[in-house]
Amino acid sequence: MKIGFCMLLWTTHVGAQHRKIIEDLKATGYDGVEIPIFEGTPDHYARLGEMLDEIGLERTAITVVPSLDKNPLGDVGQRKAALDYLKYCIDCTQALGAAQLAGPLHQTLGHFSGKGPTDAERKRATGVHRKAGDYAKKRGVRIVLEALNRFECYFANTMDDLAAYLDLVDHPAVTGMYDTFHANIEEADPVAAFERNKRHISYIHISENDRGVPGRGHVPWKETFRAIQRSGYDSWLTIEAFGRALPDLAAATRVWRDLSETPEAVYREGFRTIKKGLRRG
Repeated sequence: MKIGFCMLLWTTHVGAQHRKIIEDLKATGYDGVEIPIFEGTPDHYARLGEMLDEIGLERTAITVVPSLDKNPLGDVGQRKAALDYLKYCIDCTQALGAAQLAGPLHQTLGHFSGKGPTDAERKRATGVHRKAGDYAKKRGVRIVLEALNRFECYFANTMDDLAAYLDLVDHPAVTGMYDTFHANIEEADPVAAFERNKRHISYIHISENDRGVPGRGHVPWKETFRAIQRSGYDSWLTIEAFGRALPDLAAATRVWRDLSETPEAVYREGFRTIKKGLRRG
């Protein structure tokens, strides 16, 4: 398995100015970094990919659907804009040299209809994701959809929700992510939810119950790592944590207090938590 770290702890737009941080992640032992794609051109991400090659780190990509005009669940115009946005993100992912683009790409982040998802919404989203999957497959990129807790989305809250939707999409380039933070909120038994839906899981976010330092909270790490290893999963374990360095992102992720003493505590202690968990698993 490979161990990664999400750069959203520091920024939504990674550049040369973040080289020292990235070099320290490499020195800590990480295999790669997760790069947010929220803005910028494919050329920017190609240059960033060159820098990561120099440092010796692999990479994955992550994004969100940022606005209602790009909602995959919406009307014809919104769905077209959603597809165009996903194509842009896929182009940037390819330029970065990453093989996957992950995130809650099934609806606009933080938007709510006032009720649960409908069959009509599922049908509309399926059309967007199949076309995006076709585009991604041609470019050697995989789309990885993420289930989010009920306070951030309504379309796919549990792993069962996500798996049922992925069965409906039925596309080889569209798969699913397991996130320990969201599972801690939504699943009656987070480990069983992972095991039950492992056929659709191609990516894992390691995140503590408070989105702080992995290993300091109450996520059942021993059982989680054991289940991951027994499942035959052999891809990325990427730490996702948030802080207050970026006010807009802190507000979006509902981070109102410091969750660690320093960013270094998150990625150094978090790395040790994963290595220890894999040894014991």
